[in-house]
Amino acid sequence: MKKSKYLRGEGLALLIALVVGFVVFYAFLPPISLQSREFYFFAILLMGVWFLARIPIVSSYVEEKGMQGRKKKLYSFFPLLIAALLAVLLVLFSVLSLKIFNASRYSSLLRVEEGNFTQDIPQITYDQIPMLDTESAQRLGDRKMGELAATNNEEQKSLVSQFEVSDDYIQINYQNRPMRVTQLEYASFFKWLTNRKEGLPGYIMIDMVTQETQLVRLEQGMKYSPSEYFGRNIERYMRFRYPTMLLGEPSLEVDDDGIPYFVAPRLKNKIGMLGGTDVVGAVFVNAVTGGHTYYDLAEVPSWADHICPADLLVEQYDYYGAFNDGFFNAYIGQRGVTRTTEDYNYIAMNDDVFVYTGVTSVSSDQSNIGFLLCNQRTKEAKFYPVSGATEQSAQSSAQGAVEDLGYTATFPILLNINNQPTYFMSLKDSSGLVKMYAMVNVANYQRVAVGDIVAECEKKYTQTMQADSSYVPQETQQASGSIEEIRSAVVGGYTWYYFKIIGYPQYFAMSVEQNTSLPVLNTGDSVTITYDSQAVDGVAKALDVTRNPAS
Repeated sequence: MKKSKYLRGEGLALLIALVVGFVVFYAFLPPISLQSREFYFFAILLMGVWFLARIPIVSSYVEEKGMQGRKKKLYSFFPLLIAALLAVLLVLFSVLSLKIFNASRYSSLLRVEEGNFTQDIPQITYDQIPMLDTESAQRLGDRKMGELAATNNEEQKSLVSQFEVSDDYIQINYQNRPMRVTQLEYASFFKWLTNRKEGLPGYIMIDMVTQETQLVRLEQGMKYSPSEYFGRNIERYMRFRYPTMLLGEPSLEVDDDGIPYFVAPRLKNKIGMLGGTDVVGAVFVNAVTGGHTYYDLAEVPSWADHICPADLLVEQYDYYGAFNDGFFNAYIGQRGVTRTTEDYNYIAMNDDVFVYTGVTSVSSDQSNIGFLLCNQRTKEAKFYPVSGATEQSAQSSAQGAVEDLGYTATFPILLNINNQPTYFMSLKDSSGLVKMYAMVNVANYQRVAVGDIVAECEKKYTQTMQADSSYVPQETQQASGSIEEIRSAVVGGYTWYYFKIIGYPQYFAMSVEQNTSLPVLNTGDSVTITYDSQAVDGVAKALDVTRNPAS
């Protein structure tokens, strides 16, 4: 066989392998990195195709040259030897990444500090509570599109027929307001063919407090998104520009000027090549122009919220809670071993979005020993040692309060109501419609309040907490003067006395359980009352009532 013919045969085999490799790469987008398991499978597949494509030319060349023994095997099976080497590396790196050998390194992936609940988490009132869960956001987004279809505007009707609302609602902070945002998507492949030149006309943004829903129309359409095909598909667009990076799933973010970006976290394995996945930066792609920039984690713009995936942060805390005292203690002794509860939620705070989840002991998972807040932009994590009910217990308590109505509670978010850690959740009927709202005290899940609107729910919750003899307010004041009026009522099985002091507009309430001398007080007596500065419907809870000496 002439050398030129042999070279052409080898070149053709290599070309076939590269073409197949490109097709596989284009379809599945594996990162070209030894830190990616997908890369090893991709490369092994490529070697297999190369081996099969070489068979005709190898057979002829070996026979012509009379190759024997080791030389023949080495030449014939060279691609398979490379595949075997890659497989060995995959197994080796996997073993070196095992937790049994790296427990302390896994526990150090997330740096956790202890926080102070009342100092770190600002108090919130009913008109600031984000009450919108993902399912409700999806309903509002679909309703908004339905409203556009019902108008007489032909342009808006056409928009509804060509586009749909994506279900991928992301919670962000937009201009210090908690929002849920999602992109439009093409209704079908043929609708994409018709509209690909202009792109997606905008995105849906929903205020989580007021539930105001708007379709934000863009001057120029979004040409890079998950619903695009071929080179403008956002994952493919990122992969071809950052082929060696391990990238997480892109999510829609909106900067302070309303410009949409797709942001994907850059991941890096910090333990044994294939273990200890962590976020080290993020890729930003302008959804309109396609302009792209990579930022290290410390340099990410402050308007971006979803840099560190929630699942990854929760997983890293579980490593922290499990392996603090070594690998074997996590499974045998389990001294001091903690873990996160079954689910998580988000809290908008200080112009950032935090992942919230409860933390429980593995030896006693019926109650929480505290909760975790992780900043999704900076990866700052704090543990708050506030013991109390699990989220599931709080859901059951809320559902029990409306048992006759058969409502189900959404997974709660954590709020600071009057400096009390409080679970807040929506109560939905069997159709998924929000009918009521509930607040449950974290420390005592039997302290629950429900209301048809959030304001009513908060009012009842504050009254319930003030009626608790163990309730300790953060701010107190004093009132001195003569009793103008006394009333009494039985509340929760206890007799409560309500005093009106001359010169003060509110009533002061105290239970006889707290002060057995209350029944002997009379109108005209001079008293000094220490009371909670938080009044509800003109009634402040008295913490101490003392009769003043006669002058």
